[in-house]
Amino acid sequence: MNKCILVLTTVPDEKTGHQIAKELVKERLSACVTVSAASQSFYWWQGKISNEKEHILFIKTKATLLTDLEKKIEEIHPYEVPEIIALPFFQGSAKYLNWIEKETKD
Repeated sequence: MNKCILVLTTVPDEKTGHQIAKELVKERLSACVTVSAASQSFYWWQGKISNEKEHILFIKTKATLLTDLEKKIEEIHPYEVPEIIALPFFQGSAKYLNWIEKETKD
C-alpha cells in the first residue's frame, strides 16, 4: 500500500474551495477534499502583515501523487504563492487508507 498523506492549502472563499476540491477528486489526485468553514489567517505578504478570511482544504491522497497534485493546485489556484503543505499519516484506519488507495490514480 502507498503511503497516505494529508495536504493542506488555503483559498480565499468557499466557492474557490469547492471548485478546486471537485477538480482534484475528478482527476483522482485526491480521494477526498474537505473544505473548512471560514477561518482567519495572519501572514506576511509583500512586506506587511495581512489579515484575511480563508478556507482550508484538507486533501487526502497518496504520497506518490504529491508532485502531480502540487502542479495541479498551482495551475488552478488563484494565489500567486499557494500554501501547499504535506503531512504524513502517522496511523489510520486500514479501511480508510485502503479506500484512499482505491479512489486515487496509480
